[in-house]
Amino acid sequence: MKFVEGSNEKLAVIALGGNAIINKGERGDIHEQFANTRRSMGPVVELMKRGYNFILTHGNGPQVGNLMLMVDKAKELVPETPLGVADAMTCGSMGYMIEQSLQNIMIRAGVWRNVVTIPAQILVDQHDPALAHPTKPIGPFYTKEDAEQLMKEKGWVMKEDAKRGYRRYVASPYPIDVIEKDAIKLLLEKEYIVITGGGGGIPVYFENDRTIEGVDCVIDKDLASMKIALAVGAMTLIIITGVPRVSLNFGTPQQEDLGRLTLAQARYHHEQGQFPPGSMGPKISAAIEFVQANPKNRVIITDVDNLIAAMEGKEGTTIVAY
Repeated sequence: MKFVEGSNEKLAVIALGGNAIINKGERGDIHEQFANTRRSMGPVVELMKRGYNFILTHGNGPQVGNLMLMVDKAKELVPETPLGVADAMTCGSMGYMIEQSLQNIMIRAGVWRNVVTIPAQILVDQHDPALAHPTKPIGPFYTKEDAEQLMKEKGWVMKEDAKRGYRRYVASPYPIDVIEKDAIKLLLEKEYIVITGGGGGIPVYFENDRTIEGVDCVIDKDLASMKIALAVGAMTLIIITGVPRVSLNFGTPQQEDLGRLTLAQARYHHEQGQFPPGSMGPKISAAIEFVQANPKNRVIITDVDNLIAAMEGKEGTTIVAY
């Protein structure tokens, strides 16, 4: 499939959620992460066989949190690594894992496309008020008692996350643009599969002289994926999460699974508080902005096991303009 900017009906951005790499209840060691990543790449290769070209993005919350925990434990022995640099490190390490897993699945399936990982810098506003208000969870889950101790000892912001325990929260500014977008477009023209925007990308801002400077925060992966999709003219944004469909009244006896949402419906339910900030909220926000930018765009939200069925309209939640 040839890349033609502005008319890319078969160009998709696939945003892999953390659950596609670390399952609930797992320690998240590298063997588990590789096994889960290999499983997630099967449907991706099937899409490739069907003529799709795509960019893969991924979350990094547990990985960058664990890396920062290692940094803290070793600070008396080695120089500390700032969060922005840790973002870049996980872009590379996780990109390697996804790249190799995808390559091996392709080899076994008897198909091939070149794959490349780009640790993309994502532009943010250095004056974004979000930088002063941590909202993004990273790292492992803690008990309430351990969280209180960490807040006292390290000054971390700790909050309950998804009723699974307490996690460290860091700032998450809004993504504005993708510094490497022209390089990504060039690779798509050569029919490469591109892995980029890992963990929301590497947060940077412009100095007054337009030079680039890093900033210590974590950008939301779904919002960054949406910006990447818009930057390259993709018409499909696929958000892989831990549930097969978006739901209203999630987790209650009144839960209603949704197969299709229009832009107006998505915005209404979002404003009514149906999609919490720590889970489905950013995904719906990204979907609204992506579809709003081009009425021909669509967003599919589902889990990895239902990806192919969702692309066929048999599963998942599809968000469209009307």
